[in-house]
Amino acid sequence: MEQNKNTARLLGAALLVLGGVLGYAAGSAKTEKPAAAAKPAAAETAQAETAAASTPIVQTAKVAAEGTGVVVTNAADWAEKFPNEYTTYMMNDENSEVHSYLELHPYLNTLYEGYGFAIQYGSARGHTYVVEDVQATGRPHKMANCYTCKTSNMTARVLNDGDSAYSMNFEDLSAEITDPFGCFHCHENEPGVLTVTHKYLYNALADDFDSVDPATLSCGQCHSEYHFAPDTKATTLAYTGLDTMNPDDMLNFYNTGFDEPFYDWIEEDTGVKKLKVQHPEFETFLGEGSPHAGMLTCADCHMGKTKAEDGTTFTDHYWTSPLDNQELLDSSCAACHKNLAAEVEAVHERINGRTDELGERLAALDDKLAETVAAGTLGEEELEQVRDDFRSAQWYWDFVFVENGDGAHNEKLATKCLDSAESYMEKIEEVLNR
Repeated sequence: MEQNKNTARLLGAALLVLGGVLGYAAGSAKTEKPAAAAKPAAAETAQAETAAASTPIVQTAKVAAEGTGVVVTNAADWAEKFPNEYTTYMMNDENSEVHSYLELHPYLNTLYEGYGFAIQYGSARGHTYVVEDVQATGRPHKMANCYTCKTSNMTARVLNDGDSAYSMNFEDLSAEITDPFGCFHCHENEPGVLTVTHKYLYNALADDFDSVDPATLSCGQCHSEYHFAPDTKATTLAYTGLDTMNPDDMLNFYNTGFDEPFYDWIEEDTGVKKLKVQHPEFETFLGEGSPHAGMLTCADCHMGKTKAEDGTTFTDHYWTSPLDNQELLDSSCAACHKNLAAEVEAVHERINGRTDELGERLAALDDKLAETVAAGTLGEEELEQVRDDFRSAQWYWDFVFVENGDGAHNEKLATKCLDSAESYMEKIEEVLNR
C-alpha cells in the first residue's frame, strides 16, 4: 500500500505544487543586472561579483487589475508564438492515471465521513484534466467557487465581477468554460509577466507580498490552504502575513476568527466540527524549518530549463517531480544532493509511514468517540473538550496527509504537525479509555 501511495502522491506533488507557475519560462526568470558604463578595476570587479552572487535579486509579481472586463486568452492561442512551452504543457495529458485514496487508505472513509471527500478522493493528475475531474468527482458542487483554481474563466469572472462570482451556480459557470488551468492563471494575457490573478493570496500576504518570489507566488495562488468565507462564499486564506502563515495560527484563526468556530462539516455521529485541509504546499514550503525557502522557488525544482531540437533554451512546462528530470538533477540538484532520489524516498518512508499509522489510530478514536456519544457516558463539558481535541488532532494530521510533498518540502514542519496530532490523540485516549 505504501509503495502505491508514494507512486501516486509523488506524481501529485509534481503536478499540484507547480500548477500555478504556468508560463514561467517565457522570459520570467530572475532579471540580470545591466552592465556598467565603465568597467571597474579588477579588484572592484571581483568585489562586485562576490556581492552580486551573495545578494538575491528580489522580484515582485504584478497583481491583476479588477473590473477591467478582461477576456481569457486560451492556452492554445499561444501555441504558435510559444510552441515549446505549449507542447510541453500539453504533455501533461500523459499524466492521466488516478489512484483512489479511499481505497489506498480505508481509514479516510471514517475520518471524512459525512463530507464530499468520503464520496470520491483521487490522486492528482495532469492539470489539463482539472475541469473534467472536478465535474466528475460525484461530490456536490452548488456554487462556482469549486472552480476557483480549475479554469481561467472562473479567474477572469472574479476579476471582472468581484466576490459575487464565487456564489454563481456551478452549472452556469460550467457553460462558460473555454480554458482549463491555462496560461491566464499566472500571466493573465501577458506571456512572460508573472501575474497574481487570485487576489485572495495578495490580500492574505498583505505587507509581505513583495517579499515572496513571483515564481512561488504563482504556485501559492492555488496550492494553499483555503476556505470559503461564510458570508460571501469567496475563496479566502486563513492568515494575514507570513508571521501567521503556520498551522498553529491558522487553526487559531478558524477557532476564534468568526462569531463561532469555523467548520467545513459536523460529523453526525460524533458531533465534531471538522476542518478539511486542502493542499498547503505554499504554507509548507515557506514554513519554519523549510530547507529551501528563500533559496529556491517552486519552478527551480519542478520546471527545469531545457533545449528544443533547434537549440532554443526554454522552461519545461511538463510538470513532473525533479526525480523524473535527469537533466535538472545533473545540472542543479547534484550540487547539494549526492542521491536526491534516496533522500526523498527516506523522507517519504518516515512521514508517510507515520501519517498512515496516526490516521488509523485517529479513525479508531473516531469510532470510539461515536460509541461514547451514543452511550451518553460523558458529561457535556467533558464531551465538548474531547470534540475540540479531536478537531485539532485531525487538523494537524490532515495538514500533513494532504500536503503533496509528503514531507519532502519541509520534513521539520510535517514532523511537528504529526507530533501535535499525536499529542491531542493521547488526550482523547486518556478520556475515552477510562
